[in-house]
Amino acid sequence: MAMDEKTQTELEAAAFRRLVAHLQGRTDVQNIDLMNLAGFCRNCLSNWLKDAADERGVALSKDESREAVYGMPYETWKSLHQSEATPDKVEAMKKVHPGH
Repeated sequence: MAMDEKTQTELEAAAFRRLVAHLQGRTDVQNIDLMNLAGFCRNCLSNWLKDAADERGVALSKDESREAVYGMPYETWKSLHQSEATPDKVEAMKKVHPGH
């Protein structure tokens, strides 16, 4: 697939925005479930966004990157949508992603 860099960047940005919108709409899916199944969660995505900003010298705080991914302040999202992880889910995450 041959395309210029600008078009590729625009397509990747559109895919990122669609992924973020999808995750914002799926508040029933817990971050720990994403981690256990896909190896990343909303927090990872917000960290990657912040890393990209840092690499380019763009001022973006951790809170701002999380709000961009969650669609609201992280603490608000947690209080509205995050449930306590079961011990089984925590244990599964420790096996799959030690150190998280």
